[in-house]
Amino acid sequence: MKKYPKVVQCDKRGQIVIPKDLRLDLGVDEGTAFWMYSISDEGILLKKLTPPELEEHKEILDKLKEKAKKIGLSPKNIEQSKKDYKKTKKGRLELV
Repeated sequence: MKKYPKVVQCDKRGQIVIPKDLRLDLGVDEGTAFWMYSISDEGILLKKLTPPELEEHKEILDKLKEKAKKIGLSPKNIEQSKKDYKKTKKGRLELV
């Protein structure tokens, strides 16, 4: 486990900033969800939630591929659309 000896402060809204180098190491982006645990009186533990992959929704994807074929969309266009959608906040399919 890496240690990040950095001091962060809580603002008046109760928010803290996760340092940029830590966010990059952990792949934390806007909209990333966490489980929060209270660790006795010492503080909190945040556990990053891994969002389900789009492929886990195979039934929906199969229907979309079938409809795309009917209107002449190529598999390459579909893959690019999936990648673009995953980059959006709505496309992360994260638990909140």
